[in-house]
Amino acid sequence: MGHPTTAVDPNAMLPPKRPTLRDALPVWARIAALSFGGPAGQIAVMHRVLVDEKRWISESRFLHALNYCMLLPGPEAQQLATYVGWLLHGPRGGLLAGGLFILPGLLAIMGLSWIYASLGAVGLVAALFFGLKAAVLAIVLQAVQRVGARALRNRVMLAIAAAAFVAIFAFGVPFPLIVLGAAAVGYLGARQGLPAFSPGGGHGSSSRPSGTAVRYVLDDAGEGRPSPAMASSARRAAAISALLWLAPVAAVVLALGAGSTFGQIAVFFSKMAMVTFGGAYAALAYVAQEAVGTLGWLRPGEMLDGLGMAETTPGPLIMVLQFVGFLAAFRDPGALPPLVAGTLGGLLATWVTFAPCFLWIFAGAPFIEVLRGNRALAGALSAITAAVVGVIVNLAVWFAVHVLFRKVAVLTAGPLRFEVPVPSSVDPWALALAAGAAIATFRFRLGMVTTLAGCTACGIALHLAGAIP
Repeated sequence: MGHPTTAVDPNAMLPPKRPTLRDALPVWARIAALSFGGPAGQIAVMHRVLVDEKRWISESRFLHALNYCMLLPGPEAQQLATYVGWLLHGPRGGLLAGGLFILPGLLAIMGLSWIYASLGAVGLVAALFFGLKAAVLAIVLQAVQRVGARALRNRVMLAIAAAAFVAIFAFGVPFPLIVLGAAAVGYLGARQGLPAFSPGGGHGSSSRPSGTAVRYVLDDAGEGRPSPAMASSARRAAAISALLWLAPVAAVVLALGAGSTFGQIAVFFSKMAMVTFGGAYAALAYVAQEAVGTLGWLRPGEMLDGLGMAETTPGPLIMVLQFVGFLAAFRDPGALPPLVAGTLGGLLATWVTFAPCFLWIFAGAPFIEVLRGNRALAGALSAITAAVVGVIVNLAVWFAVHVLFRKVAVLTAGPLRFEVPVPSSVDPWALALAAGAAIATFRFRLGMVTTLAGCTACGIALHLAGAIP
């Protein structure tokens, strides 16, 4: 039967004009300004603008780039922007696209961190973030649903997700080991030709009907494949990116010592940049455990406050790490004024978090471009995405325990070690707000911004009514 008849813009069948770097600037700025809603929303915006509107890159090239970015540590949406920018204009294009993608969130989180550090103890501000935490729970659950619907398409993928959840929740297996294990299973399964690991749909689909000869700047046949000179420039850019990442870390550690707050920030977030597979949701539980339990930089609820900030501002959700670095330095400023130390700590955390993202793209993209259509790579990606679902479920459980209950107990039995809530410590108002946010999100399908605004308003109203401090 085919697709229904759809009006097609005749210009779509004409070769599109390759944009100059100056032409690309306002487009990347627009994408950055609209990058709300986490990676799913950000990738959807890029797909609509880059594939459907501008025709800068074809559907298959877009998804191939996304697949590679999902295999990398760090925020896949920001790295996807860097990848496409590099394909179009080389390293300068990658720096422009990836840098602009970060900028709005950097400025917004920094401003909110100043407000939080200065007024966070004020009842009204605390009530605002009380409401945000409840909404964040619903948003994390929605992330589980969205990623799960795409990734868990058969029983094998469901089993991988379940195994990942048990491994990280009950046994504390490091996330990188979970990712490597899933990748190995997927790679070997695909090499053996097992149907469970074969490609089964992408992250999105083009809105154009089939059978139309739509033309793109970067098309399916390989037009725009990087030349040897472009690949060489990418390698030079990768070397520079590595230097720009590691030189400040070495300088801070040598000048202030590895045990100083700034030294700890530089080293800890550099490590995180190498293991944050699956984006902010997947990595946040580990960050929270270390920053709260081991390093003592934050209290449990403050990590949720930071994620609430990241959810309400444009840019990658992993920008919450800037908030963590800010509070760490703010509370141990040394000889600096606290707000100055906090600002420097937040900027340092951001720098060592995102500088490696450019390194991964410039170092790997030329190689990965020759692997388009590789079945083994697609199988590894499918298994990793399934494992990430299990890790996100772990994050949702961790959030629920710390938001809905005032006390948490740690149970250990041999290799098992996990947190359980104390039932008598349940917070009824937090429970009510979380339930309301879930109903708004799943039953009435209200948008993220609407749900966040509603919960923050309820938190403020409860404070003014005297129901919460």
